[in-house]
Amino acid sequence: MSETHRKAVWLKDYTPPAFVVDAAKINFILGEEVVEVHTELQVRRNPAVSLGSGGFFLDGKDLALRCLKMDGRRVAPHGFTVDQHGLRIHGVPDRFTLETVVAIRPQDNTALEGLYRSGAMFCTQCEPEGFRRITFFPDRPDVLTRFTTTITADLDRYPVLLSNGNPVSTETLPQGRHRVVWQDPFPKPSYLFAMVAGDLAVEEDFYVTRSGRQVQLRIYLEKHNRGRGKHALGALKKAMRWDEEVYGLEYDLDLYMIVAADDFNMGAMENKGLNIFNSKYVLADSDMATDADFQAIEEVVAHEYFHNWTGNRVTCRDWFQLSLKEGLTVFRDQEFSADLVAMSLKRIHDVRLLRTVQFAEDSGPLAHPVRPESYQEINNFYTATVYEKGAEIVRMLRNLIGARGFRRGLDLYFERYDGQAVTIEDFLRSMEDAANIDLSQFRLWYSQSGTPKVVVSDSYDANRREYSLTLRQQCQPTPGQPEKRPLHIPVALALFDNTGGQIPLCLPGAPDPDLGPSTVVSLCQKEQTFRFGNVPCRPVPSLLRGFSAPVRLDYDYSDADLRFLMVHDSDAFNRWDAAQKLACRIILRCVDQLRTGADFALDPILSQAFTEVLDGDLGDKGLAAQMLMLPSENFLAEQQDCIDIDAICQARQKVRQALGGQLREALLARWQFCQGEDAVAFNFSPEDAGRRALKNTCLGYLAAQPCSDFWSWLADLYGQTSNMTDRLAILAIFAERESPESQAVLASFYDQSRHNSLVLDKWFAAQAAARNPSIIEKMRLLLSHRDFTLRNPNRVRSVLHSFARGNPGGFHAANGEGYHLVGEQVIQLDRINPQVAASLAGAFSAWQRYDRRRRLLMKAQLENIAAQQCLSSDLEEIVHRCLHQDMTPAQD
Repeated sequence: MSETHRKAVWLKDYTPPAFVVDAAKINFILGEEVVEVHTELQVRRNPAVSLGSGGFFLDGKDLALRCLKMDGRRVAPHGFTVDQHGLRIHGVPDRFTLETVVAIRPQDNTALEGLYRSGAMFCTQCEPEGFRRITFFPDRPDVLTRFTTTITADLDRYPVLLSNGNPVSTETLPQGRHRVVWQDPFPKPSYLFAMVAGDLAVEEDFYVTRSGRQVQLRIYLEKHNRGRGKHALGALKKAMRWDEEVYGLEYDLDLYMIVAADDFNMGAMENKGLNIFNSKYVLADSDMATDADFQAIEEVVAHEYFHNWTGNRVTCRDWFQLSLKEGLTVFRDQEFSADLVAMSLKRIHDVRLLRTVQFAEDSGPLAHPVRPESYQEINNFYTATVYEKGAEIVRMLRNLIGARGFRRGLDLYFERYDGQAVTIEDFLRSMEDAANIDLSQFRLWYSQSGTPKVVVSDSYDANRREYSLTLRQQCQPTPGQPEKRPLHIPVALALFDNTGGQIPLCLPGAPDPDLGPSTVVSLCQKEQTFRFGNVPCRPVPSLLRGFSAPVRLDYDYSDADLRFLMVHDSDAFNRWDAAQKLACRIILRCVDQLRTGADFALDPILSQAFTEVLDGDLGDKGLAAQMLMLPSENFLAEQQDCIDIDAICQARQKVRQALGGQLREALLARWQFCQGEDAVAFNFSPEDAGRRALKNTCLGYLAAQPCSDFWSWLADLYGQTSNMTDRLAILAIFAERESPESQAVLASFYDQSRHNSLVLDKWFAAQAAARNPSIIEKMRLLLSHRDFTLRNPNRVRSVLHSFARGNPGGFHAANGEGYHLVGEQVIQLDRINPQVAASLAGAFSAWQRYDRRRRLLMKAQLENIAAQQCLSSDLEEIVHRCLHQDMTPAQD
């Protein structure tokens, strides 16, 4: 096991910092082999903390201490201690100036935390605990400091020197060097610190705030990417305007900068005034970016900008409060994106991610509350639970108190806590006071893990014209939480008559019994019954409309009911959800057929329902494309207690092939119509993106049941594509088969993309995710390819994550070769980048839910990883939790 085991950190043990750092001056002297960091801290004892012994502790990791002074005098060797965790100074006054000089080697920092090299550029990533790799400092979110940063470097190699805040001086030095000083007027925790140095191009624009200030907007990128930042600049301006219009929040500096880095563990980072982004979420043009890429850039740019207030101006007291900033800001970027595209499409995208990733997290050994009670390695809690489920909680809260009440609550939150590090309780208290509401029960969403199930039964009394809905909530035990308390679950609903018309809702006995065409009922007990009056016929209920709560819904819809809702439901999300439920049900029936040896037969109701979608009035082609997409194998696996992955993959493919054959004429007609409309210059807009999505969805079904000359026709079509969305869709189809045409298309794509790392990632990912019978052999070729490296997180994700997370048939190969391949790479990767290694190891987390053979094979890989010497704390925690959490194994 690891030699660097970290003790668990507990929320209940939180204590305020013993010392406050009012100001920090940091001077970087950049060299090619060694960087010297000179730091001067103005420190005083925290008046809110009683006097204690133990001196002053500063976090530090992999730092070579060269000088230590207090109030201008060197500290004697017996006056301090340095170990692997940091620096402790014994016996300090109540107020003092501390100076340190440390040496670091950024080029050796493959973990990409702290200061490191990305190509020829120096850059930083300090969230959550990277700053301690730069200099000795009390590296915790509740220590807010005003930073002044000086950077000295070679002028030719690093003409661009950036940090937080505003530039206050520039100086040319002897021997071809120069110096820039930056000053941030806002106090911030060390995790929001940033520094960049490189030979970079810049793309500029400006934004005039509602108060009339002009803000300079700059995107810095490598020179060969010049011209590819325009979309990100446009997205930034949209986000700035939206935040002013919706929340009254204006940007507070005169300069806003984004830097695109090729080597980055995360998507982006909201450092005050100087955001550092994974280049994937900045660079875009029609030759390199898909519609999904363009959309993701808008979302991520907005997310990091919105953090300026929900994360920077008001930040977290400790890392247990991570969802305070992340869940809230994800909700805000979701609402922004919904306003740009369509609420229904954005909601579908977000819920699909939640159900596939977060629900799986909740049902396995890595389950944890949105606010966990403890952690060993904070890097492992940047999870879908904290982000996506956290956003769902904020959404429920907004819907509970209304948009106006939510806005008043946020206004009060900023008024009370601007410039402070606070807790989730502080946020909820602001909402309670603004809306005059008691959120005591609602708070349980933050502390209770697991995905609740809402079981619904109904009855109709024709004589009384009364329709009753009984809702029961239940939640399975999760690690550390065997018992669950009832949550406050909002359930949005409507009732439809047999013609597809909505029935006006009346709830006798309610303060306002006439509820209109739809309403939200609150399930606050384990079981509640709601009786609706004046219902003329037995209705078809539309439940959990807009996915009003992050729960699993259990209601016994008939196939005919689901087809009915696909056509008639006025809630676009529930139309899509009905299609997913129907397709899921049909595929799982096919799984049963395969298990019993029965002949496969596709239930005609699915092809009939899909025909109605194809032949309907497709005013929203994006929604139609989503309705025609089959549930993923991973989502289907979540529906089984004991996962039969072989049968799931086979059944899904059989259904896909059958639909491709039975609907061939309708699919081809719709493809031709969309292709004709799309024969103009590429444009990214919701309408155009929806048309391409529908076109390529149809093409995928046609490929599942191809005619004799299909492959040569498809190869010709590939040669005529004018945008990356269509090109990649065709590449993915060819990656699933072995043929001369496939080899030619893959070779052509590689030749065109090998000088663009982001496009090359797509080439790798398409092959790693391909449902190809020879996928293990293909994976070995990809891992040995000259362009593959474990040092670049994007490249690792494009190959190993695409395979382990996105290719269940390959990863879960019955002979265990997929497990062995990934396990081997996890061990190698941990020596390079522990964060990425730990994330990849999470692919084994559901091992106890598979058949006995696979359980043993996955467990053996986890045990092999655990047996390695010197595991990182990141990986050790994930493996330990996977192996030792008390989960009941699936029954074969």
